[in-house]
Amino acid sequence: MSRLTTPRIEAALQSALSAGEVGVQVAACLGDQLVVDTWAGETSAGSGDQVTGDTLFPVFSVTKALTATAAHLQVQRGRLRYDQPVAEVWPDYAQHGKDSITLEHVLAHRSGAPPIPAGTSVQQLLDWEWMCAGIAAEPPVAPPDTMNAYSPYGFGFVVGELVRRTDARKRSFQEFVRAEVLEPVGAHDFHLGLPASERGRVAILTGEEPPLLHPAGFGPRASPPDLPFGPSLYNLPEVQAAGLPSAGGVATAKATAKLFALYAGRGRVDGEQFLSDAVIEQCRRPRPLEPDQTYGYVLPVGYGGLWHVAPGVSNSRAGGALTDGILSHTGAGGTVAWAEPDRGLAVAILHNRSFFGPQAMAPFGEIGDAIHDLVG
Repeated sequence: MSRLTTPRIEAALQSALSAGEVGVQVAACLGDQLVVDTWAGETSAGSGDQVTGDTLFPVFSVTKALTATAAHLQVQRGRLRYDQPVAEVWPDYAQHGKDSITLEHVLAHRSGAPPIPAGTSVQQLLDWEWMCAGIAAEPPVAPPDTMNAYSPYGFGFVVGELVRRTDARKRSFQEFVRAEVLEPVGAHDFHLGLPASERGRVAILTGEEPPLLHPAGFGPRASPPDLPFGPSLYNLPEVQAAGLPSAGGVATAKATAKLFALYAGRGRVDGEQFLSDAVIEQCRRPRPLEPDQTYGYVLPVGYGGLWHVAPGVSNSRAGGALTDGILSHTGAGGTVAWAEPDRGLAVAILHNRSFFGPQAMAPFGEIGDAIHDLVG
């Protein structure tokens, strides 16, 4: 398999390895053209097995961009509305006064209902019907649209259930995104529900487990510490096979860049309009710049479910790579993908070393700069 790369990008990859990375895979699309596709390091720390262009990586919350895209398609088709109460489609969700929470509130993580059921086990997390019933029965922590409160797990089940219930063909959410999003945009190697036949291609996660989220806020209820976004849970074959709609994606960087190229191209794929201008504008509306009550600090989330880096807001987690007007999504442990509509550029940087903290993306800033150098 041949690489698409430059000496500066390769030097940046080696710099990331020197900074402690185990395996890294990078891809970039300029318009519909793949312009970067390269990799370095090992699929498992100390194994000697080398990452290739076919290696798959867990992408954690980068998956939320895929889930949001499915909802945007249903809005575009007239099957959902952004201002539509979730309970109009899913009546059980109205429990405990959640009847006024809309799709837009959920996409922007302003529903006021970020928690999942207390004591959720791994097996329950992998049971779609159990999770949806539990989330529907969960009381909110605040009225909708009154606070920013990121929903690490619940987001995907609420959005995914809305998509599933409005699908005329009554497919599972995983079947819907494969047929309606991933295949049409050319992201063939992005898996939400990893087939057993592909398991041997997945890089093994190593490194840190995530810290307890903002104990004074809603973090431990929205992302329980016994369901960590780290190696101990996301290396499990059953978790990778389940297709968790908030964080269960397993992909190559090339496939991830193809997904984000949809946003870099302002909704166009191969010259055809796939998402409308109205959808792209929805994504580029930033929610209020107030601290997020799940994490305790400001997150640059937009009203379309992606992160939107608005003027005056920096995203230091990606070094110098993310600037004004970028649509992106990060994932636990340092994974990142982004779209730059002004350049028509989409980039994905995947890896298998989990680490956390305010400088989590520092080893990858040089890679982003090298890609910018290539495309001008």
